[in-house]
Amino acid sequence: MTPQHLDSARDTTDWWRQAVVYQVYPRSFADSDGDGIGDLPGITSRLPYLAGLGVDAVWLSPFYPSELADGGYDVADYRDVDPRLGTLDDFDAMVAEAHRLGLKVMVDIVPNHSSHQHQWFQEAVRAEPGSAARERYVFREGKGEHGELPPTDWISCFGGPAWTRLPDGWWYLHLFAPEQPDFNWDNPEVRADFRQTLRFWSDRGVDGFRVDVAHGLAKDLAAPLRDIGTIGNYRPEDLPEDGSHPFWDRDEVHDIFRDWRKVFNEYDPPRVAVAEAWVRNSRRTAYATPQELGQAFNFDFLKASLDAAELRASIDTALADARAAGATATWVLSNHDVIRHASRYGLPDGRDEEAWLLSDGQEPVLDREFGLRRALAATLLMLALPGSAYVYQGEELGLPEVAELSRDSLQDPVWTRSGGALKGRDGCRVPLPWRREGSSYGFGSSGSWLPQPQGWGALSVEAQEGVPSAPLELYRRALATRRRLVGDEALEWSGETTDPGTLHFRRSGGWECVANLSDEPRPLPAGELLLSSAPVTGDQMPPWTTVWLRTTR
Repeated sequence: MTPQHLDSARDTTDWWRQAVVYQVYPRSFADSDGDGIGDLPGITSRLPYLAGLGVDAVWLSPFYPSELADGGYDVADYRDVDPRLGTLDDFDAMVAEAHRLGLKVMVDIVPNHSSHQHQWFQEAVRAEPGSAARERYVFREGKGEHGELPPTDWISCFGGPAWTRLPDGWWYLHLFAPEQPDFNWDNPEVRADFRQTLRFWSDRGVDGFRVDVAHGLAKDLAAPLRDIGTIGNYRPEDLPEDGSHPFWDRDEVHDIFRDWRKVFNEYDPPRVAVAEAWVRNSRRTAYATPQELGQAFNFDFLKASLDAAELRASIDTALADARAAGATATWVLSNHDVIRHASRYGLPDGRDEEAWLLSDGQEPVLDREFGLRRALAATLLMLALPGSAYVYQGEELGLPEVAELSRDSLQDPVWTRSGGALKGRDGCRVPLPWRREGSSYGFGSSGSWLPQPQGWGALSVEAQEGVPSAPLELYRRALATRRRLVGDEALEWSGETTDPGTLHFRRSGGWECVANLSDEPRPLPAGELLLSSAPVTGDQMPPWTTVWLRTTR
């Protein structure tokens, strides 16, 4: 029988501070009707599995009506369900079942841009230049003698210009795909409509929100628009420290989220949110304050190599930033936008990940066993840290990136917009294997919208269930042990370990985490061994192994 998570720590307003949140990519999780696309009833049917895994909350990537120009992040209606994924009644049933099992529910909200199929944008296209309908988006006349050139040199994140011209000669802004026109957040109608959306889902029982492109909403739209020139590089560390970029991480964005916090606080308990904000560390804290969203993703930890010194610096920075914001740190190793960490860690250090994807995973050949060993060591380290851990669907199965997807099966706009220079994110979105056999390995009764590789069933839930050495069972043990051990949010580094390949810290309650992030065995500290990412015998920690210990100090 699946245990219900009814301990008091998860029923307070602070449930999110040290929660484990499981990200579901709905189209790839479970298909209930055999059409090859995951759906809400499919998710509901698998919620007991997630409760049994030991997570505290489920975060759903977009499930709204969409033509899938960007995997669902092109939203045509923010207050409905894509009919291919279900209905609002299906959503309500899913939330009710999640709450019955003691699971919180978070949903993605996509406020920077809509789909071009959104009724507002369709109205804007039909309207005259300068009309109220067009003021909800960003329309401008072009440069050149006949307006034939884009209004600015701004580049889309998916490649190519960030502007598309309409037949009437005017251009509209899209920082992502042309099918994703950017909202004008200076417009009061836009702000009011998103407040209504937040209340719509909160009234249906949603406990929190993941805010997509949180750093992009506010833009400097004063005439004339500024070219970006040398500040066009979109890496967070290259953005101006003073918030002066024309559209990334401007100070004005925080007025929007302070307004959202008022909506969140209308509910008991208050709704929570986490920002996807690719910004400098020094500027991320503002998004995570109690006056705004409450949390912000820490992507430095995801991007760091498994070098002990680099990881320790990332951890220290994240914890300090969280304390400064009055929030808690967030930790993530995989998500729907990056190569799965079981594969990243199997590639040589300093590897060109994009070149590896373009080679269909052949150059270099992935050392999958080594990658999984390092991934499990990193996971056990992550789960021992204070704060919230975000787990991406399938990582508990040790799933690798499906790098061998054929070109004709790719659906990510990154592939076409980059002219084939980037293969895109489809490889981490391949539908999950639930069973050893079947047309889609238990994902559904038929095929799957992205092709699953041969041998996928050997990694399935069914194949790993009850196997002590399997990644699934390690995740279950780790989450159950974490639930018993985690108390406050304190962390103390051990002064006893000076080994540059080892991380060793203590948590309150008399337990410690030690990670051997090297190719050589290391001495196992004294204490009761509670958990290890790889088998430990005698008094030595094998290479690339993390352990949790009970101590009497």
